[in-house]
Amino acid sequence: MQPIISVRQLSKIYYMGANVVKALQGIDLDVNRNEYVALMGASGSGKSTLMNLIGCLDTPTSGQYFLNGNDVSKMADNELAEVRNKEIGFVFQTFNLLPRLTAQGNVALPLVYAGLTKAERMDKAAHVLEVVGLAERMDHKPNELSGGQRQRVAVARALINDPSIILADEPTGNLDSKTSYEIIGLFEEIHAQGNTIVLVTHEPDIAEYAHRIVRLKDGLVESDQLNANPLSVLEKTRV
Repeated sequence: MQPIISVRQLSKIYYMGANVVKALQGIDLDVNRNEYVALMGASGSGKSTLMNLIGCLDTPTSGQYFLNGNDVSKMADNELAEVRNKEIGFVFQTFNLLPRLTAQGNVALPLVYAGLTKAERMDKAAHVLEVVGLAERMDHKPNELSGGQRQRVAVARALINDPSIILADEPTGNLDSKTSYEIIGLFEEIHAQGNTIVLVTHEPDIAEYAHRIVRLKDGLVESDQLNANPLSVLEKTRV
């Protein structure tokens, strides 16, 4: 089975004046379709750099990155933008919602580049908001929603293009414990429907819900282990 994400000897070097920062130092990593992977590591470990490369937000200094069998490590910026829009759904710690748009408008935004009419975009956005449990709040603007509701809007926006990968960067970082577990439960549901999820987190208790935990240190993979007994929000809910 071909991995959906495959990186080989991936390196990223930043030059900051006279300083050379080796953010990634030749990483090899495969992620298969429908895996649920947590990327962990201290500040400066390279996890954010790796996330940016996997998300096609940046290009490596050296090495290769294959996404769905396509070598994206050498693509031009316009090609990367197209891959990002089609293949990757992003969920950020700070939600990144546009304040003047409603929840429905925010979710529909990525479809502007997909060639759909406005009515088609809004219909699809309404459906995805229903999937994440926000059907009754779709006409509300971000400042009229709770933190958890805003993150659900962000998850819906990530799902709108039917991406190959959901890439979540500290998605519970700005949420209280109760709301965090609601969002993690939502990721569980998305994973159960066949999506591949890569979750970047520094919180061990959140990582325990992933099925595989990859730890980075000093720009290298320190450990890569299957989680034999991943926690489940949904199982707790059913008990």
